[in-house]
Amino acid sequence: MRISEFGRYAVTICTAGALLSGCGRSFNAVPGGSNHVPSAITLARDIANASQYRVLYSFHGRDGSHPVAGLIDVKGTLYGTTTEGGTLGPSEKDGIVFSISATGKERVLHDFGATAGDGNYPAATLTDVNGTLYGTTENGNKYNTGTVFSITTSGKERVVYSFGEYGPSAMQPLTRVIEVNGTLYGTTDWGGRSDLGTAFSITTSGNERVLHSFARPFRTDGQHPAGDLIDVNGTLYGTTYQGGLYGRSRQCGSSPCPGDGTVFSISPTGKERVLHSFGRGTDGICPAAGLLDVNGTLYGTTTQGGKYASGTIFSLSTTGAERVLYSFGTTTNDGAVPMASLIEVNGKLYGTTEGGDLHGTYGTVFSVSTTGAGERVLHSFGASDDGAHPQATLVHVNGALYGITESGGATNHGTVFALTP
Repeated sequence: MRISEFGRYAVTICTAGALLSGCGRSFNAVPGGSNHVPSAITLARDIANASQYRVLYSFHGRDGSHPVAGLIDVKGTLYGTTTEGGTLGPSEKDGIVFSISATGKERVLHDFGATAGDGNYPAATLTDVNGTLYGTTENGNKYNTGTVFSITTSGKERVVYSFGEYGPSAMQPLTRVIEVNGTLYGTTDWGGRSDLGTAFSITTSGNERVLHSFARPFRTDGQHPAGDLIDVNGTLYGTTYQGGLYGRSRQCGSSPCPGDGTVFSISPTGKERVLHSFGRGTDGICPAAGLLDVNGTLYGTTTQGGKYASGTIFSLSTTGAERVLYSFGTTTNDGAVPMASLIEVNGKLYGTTEGGDLHGTYGTVFSVSTTGAGERVLHSFGASDDGAHPQATLVHVNGALYGITESGGATNHGTVFALTP
């Protein structure tokens, strides 16, 4: 396990470079040339006829290491990123973009760090815009403040924008960019007028604009947006890991406590509003994942808080009425510290937890109803050469769920797995 820092604050478990501290993480990889991974379509059929859960691929380092971003499906092929690994860059390497092809081969499409202006440490899920993939890197470029990049499915990469060049710039994006009416929208963990994060827009040609600087005002606005934005009828919704009205920890020295996180909405022109401040009563705290829209109701997770301090699943109306649906720790080994966004399949919610499983602290895949009833652990990670510590959102392809673990596998560099619910 290695410790990583989620932004500048130490918490308990953390995603790629963000705000959590004491982040538990471990890693895996595949020797150059290792490539047995069936296509998404073939895998869905094979798994339905075989075991419910299967490790499809173990990373080994040169082919990628420590993935924390979810996969996307483009015409039957899965695409993703790893935060480390590859053959270029410094000792831990700078990360890669990879595909798992329909012929069953894992292929490195881009090895970050080839030039001084290239990004490194890609920690966000890719977005497909008319056949071109767009993503972000947390670090890299001459300022080491991150990039937005594009890459073709054949592997031709281009830096669309380098953060940190102008004024109170946005810096260090941890989340994916989403496309709305031809424009990309995203958030950064740092930067802006308070240096506590931003929401930004950017064209595919590279014209960037900061829409909102978080922590203005400090005591009520969110700080450090950690989860991916979603678009609901032209309004963007997201979460911040800190900020808001309530803060349970009062060990902040001479500085005011930052609060336990928020859900916010923002218009494409930059009008932001806090819909909910976490941390009151048995509410969850510190959301690290984005939201899910199901018929006008938003669903999400918090990494901590709830009745048993192990995180929650919550629902929220678009006007801000929040309800805790499930507190992890309700039953033995039901999971703890959910880092990833939920997905909905046939009326059920599916997700992962980073810890709290049958084998100790390696994580789970779970399902739960939209009312919070019937939470069920579908898989506990950590046995033998299994993956460990899933932090990425699942993707549903032809009846099977596909996901990523940050560590575990044959050489502890992470895995790709498939599961039929």
